[in-house]
Amino acid sequence: MYAILDIETTGGKYNEEGITEIAIYQHNGFNVTDQFISLVNPERSIQPFVEKLTGINPKMLQNAPKFFEIAKRIIEITENCIIVAHNSDFDYRILRTEFKRLGYNFERYSLCTVSLSQKLLPNMESYKLGKLVRSLGIPISNRHRAQGDAIATVKLFEVLLEKDISKQILKSQIKELNNIQVPSKYLSILEELPTVTGVYYIHNTVGDILYIGKSNNIQKRVRSHLTGTDSKSKKIQKKLHKVNFEITGSELIALLKEQHEIKKNQPQINKDGRYRLYPMGLRIDYETRYHQLVLEQVRSTREYLEVFKNGRVAKHIMKQWMETYQLCHKHSSFKDSDGACFAYKTNQCKGACLEDEDHQSYNQRLEKIRDKNKYPYNDFVMIGNGRRDGEYSFIYIENKCFKGYGFYDLNHQINSKEKILNRLVSMDNNSDCQALIIAHIKKNKFRKLIPLKGAEVNYN
Repeated sequence: MYAILDIETTGGKYNEEGITEIAIYQHNGFNVTDQFISLVNPERSIQPFVEKLTGINPKMLQNAPKFFEIAKRIIEITENCIIVAHNSDFDYRILRTEFKRLGYNFERYSLCTVSLSQKLLPNMESYKLGKLVRSLGIPISNRHRAQGDAIATVKLFEVLLEKDISKQILKSQIKELNNIQVPSKYLSILEELPTVTGVYYIHNTVGDILYIGKSNNIQKRVRSHLTGTDSKSKKIQKKLHKVNFEITGSELIALLKEQHEIKKNQPQINKDGRYRLYPMGLRIDYETRYHQLVLEQVRSTREYLEVFKNGRVAKHIMKQWMETYQLCHKHSSFKDSDGACFAYKTNQCKGACLEDEDHQSYNQRLEKIRDKNKYPYNDFVMIGNGRRDGEYSFIYIENKCFKGYGFYDLNHQINSKEKILNRLVSMDNNSDCQALIIAHIKKNKFRKLIPLKGAEVNYN
């Protein structure tokens, strides 16, 4: 049996949300066998953007039952059922939080129709509920209301059941809440961790930071530390006392914060304060007549075309560049012997080693590499995902220098440099930051990229 549900909440800080509406459809794998739909008085304020999104306002909830008044019905309709929801981690967490406030330990297995759809319905344009069901020809009404979204999830789940001929994927997706591999003393710690993108901080008994990490699923990553057998995991298991976290929503911001805070805090189990995410770099040396392509360990005082996690990858890319742009081995870190270089002998060098090629022509090809590996504008803002619905994140670049990041609500406009700076969380600029940002730009892993022309900018 399945309990297919959708929950609307007040929004707000993690684990402080309240339920405003719930819809549950009990399903036997063939059809709906029972249902429960109700508004809920959350006994707390509703975030403005949530009220706008759902249409649920405080006046509608004034006479609605409080959660404790419907708790027994929820237990009954979900008894011996697997919880099914679109992003089940969120809905299941909210339910557990509400029951926890009542002193009751609510435990069920759960299935997520997002992850199931990604496996059973590959290559879909989007896996957001509205776009996904419409692409499957499933009608959806009352979007962002519990009943409408729950009915759509029921129809989606029936499609997935039909697609899963072997039934193996469904079985494998069931999440056991109390994984026997995790020592019982850590279960309460894991329970408090979100399953979203962010940075986590592992502390010892005196509060010192032992380890800083980033993940697209904080709970899952910390669980791997607590069940791992490698030396790092064993160190964490021996000293862990508490785990804090910061939700970013944006993978890029999580990566930027991770490298920044490792350098700043120098955690015991991370690498030391000299830690670089990308320790090897390729740069152009302009001090010679024929400019040199140089591979070296990254130095903070120098500007690099691209930086790399290790020398092997750096050498591979360097060879690719030299072949693509017909560069001379002699005028690079390869430092070929006097006379004609190896590339010239294989017709991959135009003769810079013998000065048969004019140095200006040679240097122009090096500049083409630079053009492909730099920020697209001197000043721009990169818009990405926020920490919750109704929010965006931004990365701010000024004069080709990373300045920091921030967040803003969809119902607000940031239309001036002053507003950007008011919301900006400042961070140090370095080659790691540049590499992370450029990589995300190249892969189009952002919502919008906006060049700044003067002070006035409109993000919406």
